[in-house]
Amino acid sequence: MAKIMDGKLVSEYIRGKIKDEASALKTRNIVPGLAVILVGDDPASKIYVNNKKKACEQLGFYSEEHLLPADISQEDLMAIVQSLNVRSDINGILCQLPLPSHLDVAPVIEAINPLKDVDAFHPVNVGRIMTGDFKFLPCTPAGVMEMIEYYGINVDGKSCCVIGRSDIVGKPMSMLMLHKNATVTICHSHTKNLKEICRAADIIVAAIGHPRFVTADMVKPGAVVIDVGINRLETGKICGDVDFDNVEPIASYITPVPGGVGPMTITMLMKNTLTAAKIQNLLDK
Repeated sequence: MAKIMDGKLVSEYIRGKIKDEASALKTRNIVPGLAVILVGDDPASKIYVNNKKKACEQLGFYSEEHLLPADISQEDLMAIVQSLNVRSDINGILCQLPLPSHLDVAPVIEAINPLKDVDAFHPVNVGRIMTGDFKFLPCTPAGVMEMIEYYGINVDGKSCCVIGRSDIVGKPMSMLMLHKNATVTICHSHTKNLKEICRAADIIVAAIGHPRFVTADMVKPGAVVIDVGINRLETGKICGDVDFDNVEPIASYITPVPGGVGPMTITMLMKNTLTAAKIQNLLDK
């Protein structure tokens, strides 16, 4: 039977430390500030934005939302980003993705000051992740690493299989594992012998958006299984990329969905915002 890696528990532990640091900053008249840009009225995005607002309130951060019409022009959106770049009370800028199809995402991300890029999507921050000299990490991979550390899982020398090669999770996840001296294999839709590769891994990170893709016959007994997927079934039930019920008896550690990696993502956004506030106030170079 696997030990369940409780994302809510780890998230609350980290938020406690963030709140303490934010309180200490407040004595120096520094309040971490986060601005979230939401274009259009996507229901899921609205929920995410609201959760970020609640997290800021809980931790004593300042937050503001920029709710923009779906038909906003590229020029007007870029102007809003630039206006936030120059404000000293805004330490972090997050543009909620996806954007409407008429907008080009790359210039928007590149327009954000890298020191305010709390999603860690700017090419400067992506490059820093590659070299290991980073200030910010993408929130979901960072959350995974925090959970691994919290549960005392040793990555050094282990074989790690990352299923998925997205810029947001798969690629940075593989780099963070590599920085911890894991031997990493990135698998994707063109990978041959996927089942055999997974079964040889000490650690599996599933991030492909395919319900219950990782089955029991793909998991080595005693492996650590991290499920990043969030999928909604026709029944309305949420499940991950791992067949939890059948994999859990085999693994040594496993994350549930919901309640695993999910709660960590916004917490890592708060951590990045705190870091940004310290950097911009010359407290963390």
